[in-house]
Amino acid sequence: MQKCIDVMESGATSGVFSLLNLFSGGALLSLSVFALGIMPYITASIILQLLTVVIPRLEQLRKEGQSGQAKITQYTRYLTLGLAVLQSSAFVALARSGQLFSNQCDQFPIVPENTGLPMWITLVALVITMTAGTGVVMWLGELITDRGVGNGMSVLIFTSIAARLPSEGWAIKESRGWGWFIAVLVMVLLVITLVVFIEQAQRRIPVQYAKRMIGRKMYGGTSTYIPLKVNQAGVIPVIFASSLLYLPQLILQFFDQNDPGPVQTWVQNNIVDPASWMHIVIYFLLIIFFTYFYVSITFNPTEVAENMKKYGGFVPGIRPGKPTADYLDFILSRITLPGSLYLGVISILPNFFFIWLDNNQFQNFPFGGTAVLIMVGVGLETVKQIESQLMQRNYEGFLR
Repeated sequence: MQKCIDVMESGATSGVFSLLNLFSGGALLSLSVFALGIMPYITASIILQLLTVVIPRLEQLRKEGQSGQAKITQYTRYLTLGLAVLQSSAFVALARSGQLFSNQCDQFPIVPENTGLPMWITLVALVITMTAGTGVVMWLGELITDRGVGNGMSVLIFTSIAARLPSEGWAIKESRGWGWFIAVLVMVLLVITLVVFIEQAQRRIPVQYAKRMIGRKMYGGTSTYIPLKVNQAGVIPVIFASSLLYLPQLILQFFDQNDPGPVQTWVQNNIVDPASWMHIVIYFLLIIFFTYFYVSITFNPTEVAENMKKYGGFVPGIRPGKPTADYLDFILSRITLPGSLYLGVISILPNFFFIWLDNNQFQNFPFGGTAVLIMVGVGLETVKQIESQLMQRNYEGFLR
């Protein structure tokens, strides 16, 4: 089995599974019970977040506060289990048809044939087992959120990525020696420093609230700000772009791999290959597009301006209402451009690493793009929550 995994990770078709394998901590290609990992929950959360903009009922639930969020969380659980059934069914179907690994692994029976039971019972049992594994992972994530520190799902993603770092780092050392290993380590530290700096950067829009007399008491008169992060979209555009760019490779799986035609060869060499310049350019442009798209649906300047006007807030020098919405939209568009460029540059760094090494062994390179963005983001958020908990109990800060 390990030989099949090595062939899969070094072959031309590794990109289909690299993103799923990243979020499962290597469990996908190891065929474990938790093979799907947290990926169905991530997909369900993204779908619900996008549907919130389209479906008025979901948007109303989002505005209802804690009770509405509880219902959205329940919908996310149901959708997660549904997606887990679909993904595990596709996974088992690929394994049974021999398309999960390369043709060199056909002699290994991934799905057992002689179990003494009808084949459909075996397949259903595999699907139920993998779906149950996703349910357990989802339960653990919610348990960490309720009883621990930080967002449980984010912590699980962090640990699943971190689980691969020692083996992948040591593979670089074994293949290229200590010189390349140290060079890669220095590059990773520089990338992490850049990501921390950009993730913490924000534009603060000052907001003042006028004094209001309610009953016999005077309220308002305070000053605050609206924090607009440079990377307002987070890691979602990278996941969208990666998923969309893997579609051609998934389509190629339905064609004859032993005798590829000219179109299939061109797509493989120019679109699928992460070391090709066309792949890098398309990936970069898709990230920029999805950054603008995601920011536009998650931050509504008109809604923010109306809420400010409703509670007596205003931006100094800007009239409440539509002028405030136009001002916020102008600032957001100026911030989104460098944020999208930053996401694109960080995400294509592993592609240049492939060209630099000139080796397909590290197709699932864990030190760039999505992995670094997620790990740094989760780490910063967890530290902030620890700081908040300590300050509430009159302790010193976590980093002091």
